[in-house]
Amino acid sequence: MKNQDGEFYLVREDVLPEAIKKTLDAKKLLERKKAGSIAEAVKKVDLSRSAFYKYRDTVFPFHSIVKEKIITLFFYLEDQSGILSKLLAVVASTRCNVLTIHQTIPIRGKANVTMSLDTSGMSIEISELLYELRKLEFIEKVEIVG
Repeated sequence: MKNQDGEFYLVREDVLPEAIKKTLDAKKLLERKKAGSIAEAVKKVDLSRSAFYKYRDTVFPFHSIVKEKIITLFFYLEDQSGILSKLLAVVASTRCNVLTIHQTIPIRGKANVTMSLDTSGMSIEISELLYELRKLEFIEKVEIVG
């Protein structure tokens, strides 16, 4: 993923330099109010303040970057020609990016669809999206899976 400040990389923890790991630990202490100041946090994790300041704005736990950006929705739909296209049009109108779609084989005129969406560019709240989707006559059920 690229942003205005440079590229981001997903790196396994065991290959990170010790200073970066300790910076993350210090940030966690500050976030959880286990340390009252940066000086106290870096002392607890045995890290220099200069190293902390060097890395603090450039290293983040994975969960904090992706938090609430990707959602997975489950749909129970009528099996009719063009229904999935109509569903995708509604999703696209909110500026969500479809990451994955999985549709089961229809049984008794109904199909299950699981869709993962990147909501980082979404123009409305997730609750509004769900409301709009539930209004569609061909959708029997919409749930947030994750």
